[in-house]
Amino acid sequence: MTEHVASYYATSANPHAAYPSLKEAIRCDICIVGGGFSGLSSTLHLVEAGYDVVLLEAACIGWGASGRNGGQVVNSYSRDIDVIEARYDRNTATLLGSMMFEGAEIIRQRIKRYAIACDYRPGAIAAALTAKQFNALREKEKLWQCYGHQQLELLGSESIKQAIASERYVGGLLDRNGGHLHPLNLALGEAAAIQQHGGRIFEQSAVTHIDYAEPATVHTAQGSVIANVVIVAGNAYLGDKLEPRLSRLSMPCGSQIIATEPLPHDVARALLPENYCVEDCNYLLDYFRLTADNRLLYGGGVMYGAHEPADIDAKILPKMLKTFPQLKNVRIDYRWSGNFLLTLSRMPQFGRLENNVYYLQGDSGHGVTLTHLAGRLIAEVLRGDVERFDAFAKLPHLPFFGGRHLRIPFTALGAAYYALRDRLGF
Repeated sequence: MTEHVASYYATSANPHAAYPSLKEAIRCDICIVGGGFSGLSSTLHLVEAGYDVVLLEAACIGWGASGRNGGQVVNSYSRDIDVIEARYDRNTATLLGSMMFEGAEIIRQRIKRYAIACDYRPGAIAAALTAKQFNALREKEKLWQCYGHQQLELLGSESIKQAIASERYVGGLLDRNGGHLHPLNLALGEAAAIQQHGGRIFEQSAVTHIDYAEPATVHTAQGSVIANVVIVAGNAYLGDKLEPRLSRLSMPCGSQIIATEPLPHDVARALLPENYCVEDCNYLLDYFRLTADNRLLYGGGVMYGAHEPADIDAKILPKMLKTFPQLKNVRIDYRWSGNFLLTLSRMPQFGRLENNVYYLQGDSGHGVTLTHLAGRLIAEVLRGDVERFDAFAKLPHLPFFGGRHLRIPFTALGAAYYALRDRLGF
């Protein structure tokens, strides 16, 4: 039996019962592969619309990135709308721009409708370490406002110090429609909501292969699901064997997080007085926030190919202490790794493998919000409204240079170049 990794989230998860494993042959309208946010969001949107949906999870709900991430609700995409317009076209940018704040709103709606206890707190800061980065944030504010997002505040050198007790930052951009939460508890709450609507969830039920037909048959070790439609939503944990057409288009990458011991309330609020979450503007960025019990959760670093470092503390603790040297004597209670799925374009990959088989993957670090948008788009497609889904599906989904064997060194080399630019302030 595969259990959650020993993270802060697993330890502080809300009480919940395990779901059964699939041990029989069953039928449904739609079968969804993957019990992370992509699969949960899709399932919840679909059961709300009256579909009979079965969700299959290889381990347990929220076992992958959805239950291990930094818990930051960040708007837009890993490539912002100006890059999208320059790379593709104005019509694509307009359509994607109209959706770039929607995922966060869906999350807030879910929390309210289903009374999900996941410690949601509003406010997310993008923090600039250089004047160049701050100027880019100034342009981002203007850009987002053009797409109707008015809940922004540019923070100058004094304001940023009031929001973050660190000398590292020269400014920032506060997004009041961003925020942070306990991601595993959000996932568990969404699973419970699916059950309320009659959706069926099976854990410890890894998909071994899919027979593509109409209807399709999804096989596990001890059971099978015949479904009119299949949605593949395994993301970084899908693996290379189940569907090579997807794995060749993306690359799992590891990120690491540490969590301190609970800090005294006054110490915690001195670090982040307004309890905003923060990510910096570097190419290989750091991110941090406070938890509900006043721990500082600090993450960063990327391991291309999803290799786990031998010593997470050695990789992340110096970053935390560079930001907050006042925490040098604080104990670290938790450290863990998790994988997200990176695409070459850094844009999400939504599309069709067959007429009745869809896929959702590759949110490239923006998965908390994009997965919730993706679930809504899938529901739209199945009722015949394809425009918004196809805006993503029509984007080029390109394989990494060098194929599976050389994609890691090529990507790491490129990342090293950008990391050097960050250090030099270019």
